[in-house]
Amino acid sequence: MPTPMIDIHHLWFSYNGQVVLREVNLEILPGDFVALIGPNGGGKTTLLKLMLGLLKPQSGAIRILGQPPRKASRQIGYVPQDVNINRSFPVTALDVVLMGLIHIDDAGSAAQRRGKALAALAQMEMADLAHRRIGSLSGGQRQRVFIARALVAQPRLLLLDEPTASIDSKGQTDFYRNLKALNEAITILVVSHDLMAISTYIKSVACVNKSLHYHNQAEFTAEMFDAMYPGTAEEACPIELVAHGLVPHRVLKEHPGER
Repeated sequence: MPTPMIDIHHLWFSYNGQVVLREVNLEILPGDFVALIGPNGGGKTTLLKLMLGLLKPQSGAIRILGQPPRKASRQIGYVPQDVNINRSFPVTALDVVLMGLIHIDDAGSAAQRRGKALAALAQMEMADLAHRRIGSLSGGQRQRVFIARALVAQPRLLLLDEPTASIDSKGQTDFYRNLKALNEAITILVVSHDLMAISTYIKSVACVNKSLHYHNQAEFTAEMFDAMYPGTAEEACPIELVAHGLVPHRVLKEHPGER
């Protein structure tokens, strides 16, 4: 059996004494494409930061490719939820991608680094815009550049936190098609509220609301979409609730104001 890409056991994490994640267990194998879903404040972004080694759990263990997150950092590509940029700053798409190689000593000469950056942009179908200023690009184009920056170091795991927040519906479809193509070589975990847009591209689902429920297939239904964000039982997984008949679709429709 291959070494898990992500292996988490009995993880607990708190902020200022308030439990954010409790008894989280998760195993993601190479080649998976996971949608990490859950309500705001449920712990999704915190879990990503733990995987990156930016936070440490109070208890439990987390390994990326069998190593502590910080030791595995070169194997991880990360695109955060908010990439703050000064749109008037004269930096090109190529410059942004080259930043992904700054901390890699063995990335080669300047010419080799440039070649790697152009190749990463080509992966995201952005090579023809390499010399355009980042501030002149659309939201979807900028997101492709940020992913190219994450890809240029050739990671084995790609983590994305709500990457389509500033992209229109057509752009989302193109974006997820790009991710599906990348998934042939890279394991992907994406935090998303765009459940309808992403449902045809993912392979599995992890529901996070303090606790975590992992489903080894894309099990989205209409009821799950409705159950994701209204006032369902605290810490419940909508997939589990619907599977056990605990969130009737007709009841959810009676509380549209809670969404």
